[in-house]
Amino acid sequence: MKNYDVIVVGAGNAALSAALSAKDNGAEKVLVLEKASSKEKGGNSRYTNGAYRFAYNDFSDLKKVIPNLKNSNSIDYGKYSVADFLRDMNKVTDGKTDKKLSKILTSKSFETIHWLSKKGLKFTPIKGRQSFKVNGVMRYWGGLTLEVNGQGEKLIDSMLKIIKKNKIEILYDTAATDLIYEDNIIKGVKVISKNKPKTITAKSVVLACGGFESSPEMRTRYLGPGWEMAKVRGTKHNTGDGLSMALKIGASPYGNWSGCHAVFHDMNGPEFSDLKISNKYRKISYPWGIVLNANGERFVDEGEDFRNFTYAKFGKEVIKQPNQIGWQIFDHKVRHMLYPEYDVKSATMVRANSIKELLKKISSINSQKALKTINDFNKAVKEEVKYDPTIKDGRCTEGLALNKSNWANKIDKAPFYAYGVTCGITFTFGGLRVNQKCQVLNKVMKPIKGLFAAGEMVGGIFYFNYPGGSGLTSGAVFGKIAGKYSAKL
Repeated sequence: MKNYDVIVVGAGNAALSAALSAKDNGAEKVLVLEKASSKEKGGNSRYTNGAYRFAYNDFSDLKKVIPNLKNSNSIDYGKYSVADFLRDMNKVTDGKTDKKLSKILTSKSFETIHWLSKKGLKFTPIKGRQSFKVNGVMRYWGGLTLEVNGQGEKLIDSMLKIIKKNKIEILYDTAATDLIYEDNIIKGVKVISKNKPKTITAKSVVLACGGFESSPEMRTRYLGPGWEMAKVRGTKHNTGDGLSMALKIGASPYGNWSGCHAVFHDMNGPEFSDLKISNKYRKISYPWGIVLNANGERFVDEGEDFRNFTYAKFGKEVIKQPNQIGWQIFDHKVRHMLYPEYDVKSATMVRANSIKELLKKISSINSQKALKTINDFNKAVKEEVKYDPTIKDGRCTEGLALNKSNWANKIDKAPFYAYGVTCGITFTFGGLRVNQKCQVLNKVMKPIKGLFAAGEMVGGIFYFNYPGGSGLTSGAVFGKIAGKYSAKL
C-alpha cells in the first residue's frame, strides 16, 4: 500500500478533526482508518447529542458560529468565559485536571468550534435540555449552548462529507493492530483490513480511536469489580486497541485510569447502544425527582449541581447499589420537564395514580421502605424557597440523612412515574501522556517521534467527572492540534 504523510486511527469527532487539520497544515496524503463498517462508522461521536461546551463572550461570538442566528429580547444566551470553563473543569475534577491541558482546552475551545463551523459543520441552539422559560425569557444555563444540527449522527455525516471534500481517504472495516516502531520512530501501522493483514506506512500516526469502555475485561481490570455489568452507551468498537498499541511500545499512561464517564441508563437497554435509538437509553432528568435503589433508599443528592456537572459521575454510583439498579421517581408536576428519551416506547417505565400503587408495580424494590423514603422526603422539602430550574435555587430538604440541595419538590401530584435505571458507560478517562503538541510521551517523558493522540486517548483531562459537552470539545481541540503537528514531520 502507498506511503502516507499522516494516518489517523479512528473516525469520530477527534479523528476527523485531526485529519482535517493535517490537511490544512500541508499534509497531502492523509488516511483515516475506521475499525467499524461504513454502516457503524463514527465511534462514540455518532451516539452523542452533538453538544459542544466552549467559551464565548456574548451573542456576537455565537453569531460567528451560526451566522444566521437571530437576537431577541425574549432569549438570553448568556455568556461563558474561558475562566468560567476552566473553573468548571477544576470543580468537577476536584482540581486534578492537568493544568496545561485544561488551559489549552478552555482557551482554544471557541476558535476550534469556529473553525469547525467554517469547515461546514452546522450548529444550532440547544432547546429543551439547556434552556427554560423564566418570566417570559428563554434562558440558557450551565454554559452549554450549542449543538450540531441533527446531533451525533448528523455530526459524523457532515464531518465525513467535509473529509471527502478535502480529498482525505478513509478505509472502513480496517482495525489497527500494531504500530510500526523502528529506530525510535513511528513508521506506520499494521492493520487487519476486511480480514486481511496489511502494513501501511506513514511519516506520522494520530491515535484517536477511543478508550476501553467496550471491553468488559479492561473495565473490570481498571475500573473495578462490577463494571463488567455496565451497559455501553456508544460503539462496541472502543476496546482499548489504540491504548494497548501505544503502551506496547513504551508510551506513558496518564490520568484517571480508574475513572470514566458513566450515566443513569435504562436498565433493560442492550449491551451496546442501538443506532436506531442511540443516546435515548440514558435517563438524566433526575434533578427534577428522586432516585431510589432496590432497598428503597436514596443514594445520590439529585440536586447537588446542574445536570451537566453530575450526570457523568452518577452512573458509577448505581454500580455500587444492590443488583446495580435504581428507580427514578417523578410526579406530574415535573413530567413535562423530562428529556425526550423518557418518552421512547422501550423505556423501562411504571405509571400509577398513587405512590403505593406505583411501588407495588415495581417488583425489584422494597416498597415499604421506598414509601417511607418518599414520605420523609416530602416532609423535608423547604417549600418556602422559590423553585427555579435555571439556577441552583437552594430549594432543598432538611433533616434527611442525604439531603437534596436544589430543585426539591414534593412528590405528591398524580400520576406518578418510575423509570428503571442501571449504569451506562460512555467513555473512560485513563489515557496517554501527551505534550502541548499532542505528541505521545514515552516513559522518560520524551516524545515518541511520529506518534500523536487525541480524543478519549488523551489522559489527564478528566478525573472522576466532567462538564457536559466538554468531551466533544476536547476531541476537536486536541484533534486539531494533533493534526497540525503531525503534518509537520
